[in-house]
Amino acid sequence: MSRNQHNYERIYSGGEMDPYSRQSPAPTSHFSGARRIEYMRAGDARQMKVITCPDKTLAHTNLLAVSGSDFDKSVRFVRVNDHFIFNIVPIPGLKSGEIGPTKIQREWGRFSIGEIVIVEAMSNSVVDAKSSVFLCRMDIEISFFNPSQETDIPVESEEICNLVKSSFENHMFTRGQPFVFDFRGRNLKGVITSLAAVPLDVLQDSSAGSAALPEDLAPYGVLTRVTAISVAKGSGSLINLKGNAVTHKVNKILQPDFRFEDLGVGGLDKEFTKILRRAFVSRIFPSNFVNQLGIQHVKGILLYGPPGTGKTLMARQIGNMLNAAEPLIVSGPEILNKYVGQSEENVRKLFEPAEKEYREKGDESQLHIIIFDELDAICKQRGSRNDGTGTGDSVVNQLLAKMDGVDQLNNILIIGMTNRKDLIDDALLRPGRLEVHIEVGLPDEAGRLQILKIHTAKIRDNNVLGEDVDLEELAAKTKNFSGAEISGLVKSASSFAFNRYIKVGSTAELAQDFSDMKITRDDFFEALEEVKPAFGMASEEFEQCAANGIIEFAPSIGELLGKAHLFVEQVHRSSRSPLVSLLLHGPSGSGKTALAATIAQQSTYPFVKMISPENMAGFTDIQRVSQITKVFNDSYKSPLSLIVIDNIERLLEWVPIGLRFSNGVLQTLLVLIKKQPPSGRRLLIIGTTSERHVLSQMDMLTAFTNEMFVDNIDSLEAVHKVLYHVRFFESQDEYARLFSDLSSSFDGRPFSIGIKKLLLLIETARQDPEKHDRFIEEICAAC
Repeated sequence: MSRNQHNYERIYSGGEMDPYSRQSPAPTSHFSGARRIEYMRAGDARQMKVITCPDKTLAHTNLLAVSGSDFDKSVRFVRVNDHFIFNIVPIPGLKSGEIGPTKIQREWGRFSIGEIVIVEAMSNSVVDAKSSVFLCRMDIEISFFNPSQETDIPVESEEICNLVKSSFENHMFTRGQPFVFDFRGRNLKGVITSLAAVPLDVLQDSSAGSAALPEDLAPYGVLTRVTAISVAKGSGSLINLKGNAVTHKVNKILQPDFRFEDLGVGGLDKEFTKILRRAFVSRIFPSNFVNQLGIQHVKGILLYGPPGTGKTLMARQIGNMLNAAEPLIVSGPEILNKYVGQSEENVRKLFEPAEKEYREKGDESQLHIIIFDELDAICKQRGSRNDGTGTGDSVVNQLLAKMDGVDQLNNILIIGMTNRKDLIDDALLRPGRLEVHIEVGLPDEAGRLQILKIHTAKIRDNNVLGEDVDLEELAAKTKNFSGAEISGLVKSASSFAFNRYIKVGSTAELAQDFSDMKITRDDFFEALEEVKPAFGMASEEFEQCAANGIIEFAPSIGELLGKAHLFVEQVHRSSRSPLVSLLLHGPSGSGKTALAATIAQQSTYPFVKMISPENMAGFTDIQRVSQITKVFNDSYKSPLSLIVIDNIERLLEWVPIGLRFSNGVLQTLLVLIKKQPPSGRRLLIIGTTSERHVLSQMDMLTAFTNEMFVDNIDSLEAVHKVLYHVRFFESQDEYARLFSDLSSSFDGRPFSIGIKKLLLLIETARQDPEKHDRFIEEICAAC
């Protein structure tokens, strides 16, 4: 307490005071006889006149000068114009009915000299269960009282805290209130930015943790010796604030009413948890404490993953859940400009608000978020462009300089999003820049259920969803659906429901009342046939490959399917073999492709794709390599995948004349077939070939972990089973006559024919009226 303040306190109280209430009997000369009834007691209010402060020494005391004849002894604080609370001190010679605020008090309360204001006396006995006016925390911004005297003088935060407590203990403070105090002969100005008040018994209870303290119970409170004070640099001030303030302040980085379920983003709980831990937990702690540890906040997050998994939505919702400046959202291509230097200028403009605030407030400045969508459009590997302008490289350089250059900012967070992480410049991905890499992958079954609930919320709330719709069943059916594809599924199901109420003629019109419309289970299952996931099964392609199904014309076929099923289960269940490769080899037309397609369909894997030479006709070697690599990279995004590489020798462009083949495709296949999938991913590869000896010469057989031989049909019993399976004849007599004639034709001679060729012959003979004779003619010619 300053000497002048101490003298005024003694004049007013008449003796020593309790350290919290400072209540003691006032001098009897002030409160004797009939004059006592004229004093203002707690709750009284009257009009008073504002005059110039009669004592300049009150400027550093935060006290309001009043007349000693106006207030009862219990009054220590007054409320002026119902908003502004002051600590009062009686000044000898001040006339009754007048108050003398200092200049800063007049500026705060907007009082003019000579103005009549309403003054209400507040009781000093404010310590009760309802009032809760003792401060547990007070946050102050300091600056020079006279802006023209601003300098970068070093100021210790702890020294300021102790000075404020010793000078203004037991003073009432209000949120937003300014005050002036002397610091080493310089006038500093403090402004109360926030505070928290509690009852005195809670404040004095040392066992009560800070988490138990209620926040903001009153907009004012009394400063005590145990109040935690936090000091920050005022906006625009040059003060060099150093040290660790005595504070328990927690940065409220998250919105107080924030709830994950309100984000409308399903299946990304793990990703949100990781982002909070890596990017925001350090920002919740006081900046001085973090600086003591020498830790820099995370400045950048990269969200990558397949299209439609919620990266953009996730980034936007991060901005909504934070108590930060309004996020700047920019698409990568929007940065680029045809004029020289303008693209770099666009990058610099994004950082200007954060730079300006950081110069003013330092580490106390607000968090600024910049969201880059389609980041790979502007941040490709430097030197990879051949446009001759160098603009792309300059944009990357400018972004790198702003994120982690000489003038480092600690109040920014960059969120980048891309589907092609491999295209982004490596310097941008290192720690200090976009250091947190979070894969936003395809949702699991629990995540898909969350997304379905989000997209059907209004449908359910308005009682339009049919009672037979089971969202858990749909979540199980939508393997490898992204969030966007699940949204499309709901829209498709809705369209089927709408279509039932539409009458299409010359004009489309409603056929009936739609008030009872329901979106049923059948609507969703029709939608499942219409909406296919990009990372799902290529069902049409596999159905075409196995159009006739698998005909078990010999026991070996059933054995092959049984062994293949074991490999499928091995990849699905064994944690020690995340990669299994199987090569099906045998004569041309023996049914290898159909067998591989059947295995793929029966596997029920969520991701099943085929690499086939038919889909790459006319591709260059580079295009083939790119397409094959893409299929494998896509498989790594699914937890369980199966890839069929059909007709490998044709894929390699091998021909017996000249022994030509594509070495680039060969090396790509060798690498990718042996490459272990990422952690948590499992992959089964099935290859087919009719030229095993060729693959042996290319050293490709070693890439496969297992082999199975698929043989041709070499017995009449097998031919009989195929004919029965396709129902070539209608009567048993016709089958018996055909089998007898076939036996006579072959007369025990060995033969070999592929199942594919045999089925084609059967269909050819079926077109002839004399199909019995035509079949014998065709098969004898083929064998």
